[in-house]
Amino acid sequence: VQLQASGGGLVQAGGSLRLSCTASSRAFRAYTMGWFRQAPGTEREFVAAISWDGGSTTYTESVKGRFTISRDNAKNTMSLQMNSLKPEDTAVYHCLADRRPSRELVTATTYAFWGQGTQVTVSS
Repeated sequence: VQLQASGGGLVQAGGSLRLSCTASSRAFRAYTMGWFRQAPGTEREFVAAISWDGGSTTYTESVKGRFTISRDNAKNTMSLQMNSLKPEDTAVYHCLADRRPSRELVTATTYAFWGQGTQVTVSS
């Protein structure tokens, strides 16, 4: 069972990036999925999550209004559209999957599944 993130890169402040996560199994269609990020020397930080049916989304306060999470269960994929990027968004972004509701993942310190991340670097 694997989660593979892609789409990271280098962008100037104010720019946009779209991250994608591909799940290796259809089983993830029943899971809450989301993203967390980790910058060097810092703790993991929850970013966003979406319910199994896409009907509920949760975001950390610092990205509300700038990031949008979505999923396509038919393709086993999830995306994170990131707009108005700031230097403080610089981190490795990992996709995650978990059975818990998205709101419970905000303060979680670990998740059921997560994959290797993709680097996002925002220059000032």
